[in-house]
Amino acid sequence: MTTHPTTSGTGQCPAHLPTPPPPPAGPLPIHGPAFNADPHATYQQLRAHGPIAPVEISPGVYGYLAVTYRAALYLLQNTPARFAKDPRRWEALRRGQVPADSPALMMMQPRDNALWKDGAEHARLRHAITSSLARVDTHALAATVRRIADQLISAFATAGQADLVAQYADPLPMLTMIEMFGCPPDLGERIVVAVTRLFDADTDGVQANAELEAACLQLTHLKRAQPGRDVTSHLITAGLTDAEMVQTILLVTGAGSTPSSNLIMNALRLIITDHRFAGTVHTGVKPLADALDEVLWHIPPVSNYSPLYAIGEQSYEGVYLQQGFPILVSFAAANADPALPFAAGTRAGNRGHLAFSAGVHMCPAPDLARIIVETALERAVDRLAHLTLAVDPGQLTARPATFHAGLTTLPVHFQPDNHLPAPGRR
Repeated sequence: MTTHPTTSGTGQCPAHLPTPPPPPAGPLPIHGPAFNADPHATYQQLRAHGPIAPVEISPGVYGYLAVTYRAALYLLQNTPARFAKDPRRWEALRRGQVPADSPALMMMQPRDNALWKDGAEHARLRHAITSSLARVDTHALAATVRRIADQLISAFATAGQADLVAQYADPLPMLTMIEMFGCPPDLGERIVVAVTRLFDADTDGVQANAELEAACLQLTHLKRAQPGRDVTSHLITAGLTDAEMVQTILLVTGAGSTPSSNLIMNALRLIITDHRFAGTVHTGVKPLADALDEVLWHIPPVSNYSPLYAIGEQSYEGVYLQQGFPILVSFAAANADPALPFAAGTRAGNRGHLAFSAGVHMCPAPDLARIIVETALERAVDRLAHLTLAVDPGQLTARPATFHAGLTTLPVHFQPDNHLPAPGRR
């Protein structure tokens, strides 16, 4: 199969470029209400095109999406030998043909951090991250998450009802990251709220990005003047410039907040609604780790990301990969690939999923992510007795699904705990 998504003309000076031809008939949108409602229906259609298929990433922005496990792994394991991360290879971006307010631009533009670098620069910046995160005390981290979780739950435990997205899953990773980075609460909230807006691929992405960068720079200046035993200070000792600090804080907080929130909320939904887990987690018949493994396979927190660019003319299993177009990896489609030799529901303990990516750009601290999420789930299950969904499962709505998989709300009922002191007086 040969597909040629095109948005630009030939290699002329941008000032003399002809009007870009329309995209081919093949690309399917991975944005908008229909996609958000049922992404897997689109992934199934895309697999009919081939293992890597042409897509519209956001309005007027075109590229490819890897939708099989084999293709995703091939791309990730052949970076940077065959595929580069550097967004300066994005032809439409070079030609000024990506709308300035495009949600895709905010998530895919060049940044001075490890995610967008190749070779020695990537190794240097990634080492700064891994060495800083390696200094996190995992026992202290778990204790921090337990304390934050209990504070959040105590605020609504007597009500017998809550929205576990707004009141628990969203704020918990945010508050945890604020402490890890030694960030004043108001500044930390600004950072993570802006990150969430970028992941949601909203129309105010430009403003969210500007606010995020300004807050990260403020935190950098604060920690240069008053270093501590926190991740920000550790990054500074690695010798990063202010520009690199801003983008690295953005990267790590982005990777640690919204995806962790998605994991918490989707695992709680599974525990509440799926007969394989409802009740059995509470009684200890099934460990929380099994529920988390199921979510990492079936609803990875980052759906489609890791943009790559072909180095030279290439094809994969008969699919021509045109240079200059971003190739996204669909972690959601890859994990759900019907060609995999095991079915959903049989994956407990199997960590061959791609939820944390793979290759040289894989998540630098998946164990820290699991500590945060598993501890959050443990506290919710222990403290919220008789937890049930307050609406029909079909009424739950997804956040914009281009880049991540989460819920807008998770309303629940549970047995009120009327023996708690007032919040803040424990």
